[in-house]
Amino acid sequence: MYLAPLNYDRFFKKVFSDLKIAKRFLEDFLDITILELEFLPDKQNITNDAQTVEFDFRCKTAEGYFIIEMQQWYKTDVIHRFYVYHALNSALQLETMPKKVIPLADGTTRSVRDYSELLPIITIIWMVHDTFNFTDDYVGYILTPEYITNFIKEAKEWKSKSSLELAKKIETMYQMVNKTEKNLDFLQKNRMIYVFQKNVVANQKYEKYFPWFALAEKTLKKVADKFAYDEYLKDEIYSEVVRKLKIALSEADSEGYIKSYEEYIDGVQRFERGIEQNAEKKFIAEIQNAKAKEEQAQREKTKALKERADAQNREEE
Repeated sequence: MYLAPLNYDRFFKKVFSDLKIAKRFLEDFLDITILELEFLPDKQNITNDAQTVEFDFRCKTAEGYFIIEMQQWYKTDVIHRFYVYHALNSALQLETMPKKVIPLADGTTRSVRDYSELLPIITIIWMVHDTFNFTDDYVGYILTPEYITNFIKEAKEWKSKSSLELAKKIETMYQMVNKTEKNLDFLQKNRMIYVFQKNVVANQKYEKYFPWFALAEKTLKKVADKFAYDEYLKDEIYSEVVRKLKIALSEADSEGYIKSYEEYIDGVQRFERGIEQNAEKKFIAEIQNAKAKEEQAQREKTKALKERADAQNREEE
């Protein structure tokens, strides 16, 4: 049998609409335990004039808010776009944020939002093909003090510092990242994680999250071996994923959707390859042009030296 591709938006949403499945994926990937999970609306308007922002998957737990976005093809704006989604998930908490009462000097009170109730955001961007030239399974980003980033960027200066100086700097950074005053540690609980399916499958680290991406890769490649998914049928959650993808494939318009989706992806990838090939040709042409100019300059220099030598010889005669 072959299944509907888990990586395609429509089928991804069908599978992750099951809270048990979504809960298990988040627990496996983030290595956490989630007691309770609730869905959140997947479409939001930021302002009256704003275009609707649609999330692939969005949910809430007692620990924070989670987004999972499936990114099938190459796009140049994935960093900016998903940063907006990430930030928006914090802003949307304003809708349900409780209020607290503050006593004023004149004896009256004022009601204001209790921002201390803001929960962390974890955004997982599931990259199907793109790897950003990373070889790791995933790369995560959090907010940390600039002091640490600057220290890394100044790596060339380390050679001029003594081991004692370096030890002091490292201790300073350790103290910074562990500060909890005024809930500073909240900043590091917010994470943007880009996970690369191709790398996970290739690296085969067999972490708890590995089977999810291996399964997705099999469905993407249309593995038709009837025994290909046997290992998943032994697990209640994975078995349900396989069942949903099998049912999804049998729906009347699924084959047409898959064909259209694949044609679109193929077209986008051809466009990207065209850009890459043109860039490569331009790069090669620039190198060849630079080399030709260098050779011409060398010939002119050789000619000038020869003419100078000939002139000197004539003077001596």
